Parts: sequence; structure tokens; C-alpha cells
Amino acid sequence: MEQVLDVMVMKYGYLGIFGSLALGIIGLPIPDEVLMTYAGFAVARGTLLMPLAFLSAFLGAITGVTISYMIGRKWGLPLLMRLGPYLHITEDKIASTQKLFTRYGPFLLLVGFFLPGIRHLTAYLAGMAIMDLRRFILFAYAGAFLWSMTFLQLGFALGKDWYRVAVYARHYGFWLLMLAVLISLGVYVWRRGRGNPV
Repeated sequence: MEQVLDVMVMKYGYLGIFGSLALGIIGLPIPDEVLMTYAGFAVARGTLLMPLAFLSAFLGAITGVTISYMIGRKWGLPLLMRLGPYLHITEDKIASTQKLFTRYGPFLLLVGFFLPGIRHLTAYLAGMAIMDLRRFILFAYAGAFLWSMTFLQLGFALGKDWYRVAVYARHYGFWLLMLAVLISLGVYVWRRGRGNPV
């Protein structure tokens, strides 16, 4: 796995991050979290620069979700059902994500990046539901921003142990996000209570 990541991140650099994430979000079997934490590790080693790594990741992620949204809006469910098996998107995943999207559409776009399997479907479903483009951009791009920054920072902080977060994120991505939100809220409330500027 590390050799493949070396090719994508070390050989092709920022362009490799951008292209891999754009294709991975559309649905190709690319290990997105693993790639992101490895890129964070590359920043820690001094091979990449954090601002450019983040920009590449963010632009790749929003390119992927935007293309998925446009495909969903133009061709809808029949095309997704036909292409699903080639993109590792099963009918069961489509059905369960449709139910979730009906109830929690905008929220799912925001946190869906942290949920493997759902990340690849939410933008398609937003397009199929003819969600307003500006509303889609607001929530989906905010999710891409949070996800890109979170995994780059985790890879950077863990250094040579970057692979640990990639494994845990696959199983506990949603709960890691909730923990990060709770910690952020706790710090915010604590600083406000002490009269410090936030």
C-alpha cells in the first residue's frame, strides 16, 4: 500500500493528490483517508507544503462531488444503478443512503465525507433530488474543507504512525468527527467562560 501511495503522493505530488481524490470521490476504489493521512505525513517529512497539500486535496474533493452531483442531476438513478457495480456502489448502499438523504440531506453532505461508502453517494443523490446548486455547494464544499483539513492534520500530527488513523477512520470516521466537534465546542465554551477571545 505504501508503495502505491508513494507513487501517487511522492511522484505526482499535488497533482496526484488532486486527481486521486477527484476520482476516489466519484467512486473509483481509491483509499481516500489513507491517501490523506499519508499526504499529512509527507508534509511532516517536509516533502510537501501544508497549504498546497490542503488546496490540492480540497480542490480534488470538490471536483469529485461536483461531477457526481452533475451526473446525478443529468442522468439520475438508472445510470448510477448501471455503473454502481463498477464503482463498488451496491444497490443496498444506494437504497440505504437514499433513505438517509431524504431525512438528512444537507447534514449528510456535510458529514458524509467522514463516512466511507456514503461519501461516494451523497452528491449523486443531491443531484437526483435536484437540490439547489448553491445549497449543495454550501454544505458539500464545507464538508470537503473539514474532511481535507482533518485528515491532513492527523497525518501530520501522527508522523510515521500515520497509517493508524487511516485504519481507525474507516471504522470510526463518523465518531471521530463527533469527538472533534465536541472537543471544539468544549474549548469554545471554556474560553468564553474565562473571558478569553475565541
